[in-house]
Amino acid sequence: MNRQISSATVAIVRSLVGWVFVVEGVLKFLLPEELGVGRFASIGIPAPRVTAPFVGVVEVACGVMILAGLLTRLAAVALLLDISVAIASTKLPIWLGHGYWHFTLPKLKHYGLLSMLHEARTDFSMLLGLLFLLVVGGGSLSLDTLGLSHRKSSNSWK
Repeated sequence: MNRQISSATVAIVRSLVGWVFVVEGVLKFLLPEELGVGRFASIGIPAPRVTAPFVGVVEVACGVMILAGLLTRLAAVALLLDISVAIASTKLPIWLGHGYWHFTLPKLKHYGLLSMLHEARTDFSMLLGLLFLLVVGGGSLSLDTLGLSHRKSSNSWK
């Protein structure tokens, strides 16, 4: 019984995390000025015409992998890098109240810790979800487990 609850929990977290990254990755292509190349340029991310599409592809591909539970930990590592850069480039300037390095300060009504925490709520949720998946893997309701089960059963016939 406890194992079923654990499997369902992992599947729910995978669904939440995977869906958010797939949608955000697709939106980088559908709304390039708002969320893709234009946004990357306004934030100060170097080579936005290269980095924005690259990040979009990584988010879609790794988000789908997490949804399916395929190479879950590897996909989680890639997306942890992605979300860490997002937090460093867009949320830290809000906390500091000024831009730093290449990163610019967005126009908001408030700055400081509480404003940053408010703006970063989804980022931090994704960060924690990815850390969870890195620790536990894809769970028993995943292609990771089905693939291992399939390999074990096919090897047992040899």
